[in-house]
Amino acid sequence: MYPDSYLLVERVRAQELRAAAQAHGRARRGTAAATWELRLGWALVEAGLRLVCRGTYEGPRLADRHA
Repeated sequence: MYPDSYLLVERVRAQELRAAAQAHGRARRGTAAATWELRLGWALVEAGLRLVCRGTYEGPRLADRHA
């Protein structure tokens, strides 16, 4: 497939995906499931950030060259 043809196909596909995502978002906006999904998502992000920041990072351990 020629590069120009490939890019055209991918642009059309991207437009279709964006339209489907917008339609899905409009259909779910304001529902209880969407609210819980949003709250759960942010709770997982917060938990992940706490786990990452909890440990102390000492940097990579390198072998002693001068020992």
